[in-house]
Amino acid sequence: MSLSGKVAIVTGSGRGLGLAYARELARQGAAVVINDVDGDVAGEAVGTIEADGGRAVAAVAPVGSTEAAKLLVQTAVDAFGRLDILVTNAGILRDKSLLKMTDEDFDLVINVHLRGTFTCVREAFGYFKENGIAGRIITIGSPTGQRGNFGQTNYAAAKAGIVGMVRTWALEMKKAGVTANAVIPVAATAMTKTVPYFQKAVEADERSESMPAFFRRELGFGTADDVSGLVAFLASDEAAGITGQAIGAGGDRLQVWTHPEAAATEYREGGWGYQDLVENFSSLFGDKLQSVGEEFLPLPEGLKPDTQPAAAAAKVG
Repeated sequence: MSLSGKVAIVTGSGRGLGLAYARELARQGAAVVINDVDGDVAGEAVGTIEADGGRAVAAVAPVGSTEAAKLLVQTAVDAFGRLDILVTNAGILRDKSLLKMTDEDFDLVINVHLRGTFTCVREAFGYFKENGIAGRIITIGSPTGQRGNFGQTNYAAAKAGIVGMVRTWALEMKKAGVTANAVIPVAATAMTKTVPYFQKAVEADERSESMPAFFRRELGFGTADDVSGLVAFLASDEAAGITGQAIGAGGDRLQVWTHPEAAATEYREGGWGYQDLVENFSSLFGDKLQSVGEEFLPLPEGLKPDTQPAAAAAKVG
């Protein structure tokens, strides 16, 4: 087991994707701190890992505050003597279109996803540096943060921000031998159950059957376990040379996302004034403008939902 002797924290790991990550880390030999806001849920997750033969302990707290981050790190050290791995998975949704989104909707999502990632990583990295540990930081992004999605201003901002922080941390943590990466999961979750486009895939998963190949291969959409292997790999010594990356996983597909690069470049002596742009922008850049949002292939016959979706947009990750 490649993670034998290691200790990991996984935020938001009482159920869903977070629990899948925690179980895989434990299967690979790591002791795990389970985090959830619900003590009963966290306790059940600990029991699941122990039933699998692993070691785990619960830390009940809503991530976001510095106090919660300190509690998580201290729990790992008190229970298992050290910390080597942090997976920042905790998150919530408050989906609404822009004009309907309240300040509270925005702030809650930003606090858990973005600030919670920041405070937990800051606390873990401080521990790594102080104790000379070449630790692993694994954050969880989303296709929404990479491409945008209707009704998810807050979530898109948080997930895009997480990837931006990862690129910065890769630079700041390099000298200490600590890596920082973002995983971009595409998997069946409680959220995707509500999206008609994925109905047949989710139903197959709930019956413990293999998802149709169209979903797994063409869409890169799979189960939580299809993502957990990547999380465990990035937590291992074998991934010591991988940092600052956004890596997607889902179904049969693995992807390394590019960092933003200029799609087209033009120069004009003296710079670009208003009239210059009016006269030249379309001819120079019109066919190079970038698309937004996820684009989904038409479903083959037999995989179409029993009820047609009200909108074409689908939320994943």
